[in-house]
Amino acid sequence: MFMRTERLFLRPIFPEDWREIYLGIADFGVVSMLARAPWPYTEADAQAYCRRSVAAGAMTFSVTLPEITGAPVIGQIGVEPDEEGFELGYWIGRQWQGRGYASEAVRGVLSMARAFGMESVNAGHFLENTVSGKVLKANGFVETGEIRPTACAARGGEAFLARRYRCDLTLTMELPDAEAA
Repeated sequence: MFMRTERLFLRPIFPEDWREIYLGIADFGVVSMLARAPWPYTEADAQAYCRRSVAAGAMTFSVTLPEITGAPVIGQIGVEPDEEGFELGYWIGRQWQGRGYASEAVRGVLSMARAFGMESVNAGHFLENTVSGKVLKANGFVETGEIRPTACAARGGEAFLARRYRCDLTLTMELPDAEAA
């Protein structure tokens, strides 16, 4: 699947993306906010990630900037099935943060999820990652009231508290512009 948003192009993850993914995520400030990515994050980790098979029902994308020469990969986003339904996950490389790209990518993926008949999507963020909470809320996610310990592979597998959210995709709603988040 491919999707063009106002400024981004969401496309499948290709094996040759590994270098740009490695450059974006091999940053402790980025990887320490993710549950499953290890630290140190190596070139081999990026290569394996780009070769992995996608779970049935999952949507995973490289987030690219088509207006820049070479359409660089600036992050990853996806919705994957889990024991509670579907879980949204994403990251944007440090040099691209603060420009509304995460919010725009989330909005695009939720649009696709809705089109494919998903009724709701769950998400969470470690408590210290308040920016992620703002991105989720700007895109229709509502706090569930649950704060749960969540393992972080990059921080030695130790559990850290994460706030949980849910987005009901059956609701028709106008979402704010990506610039707002």
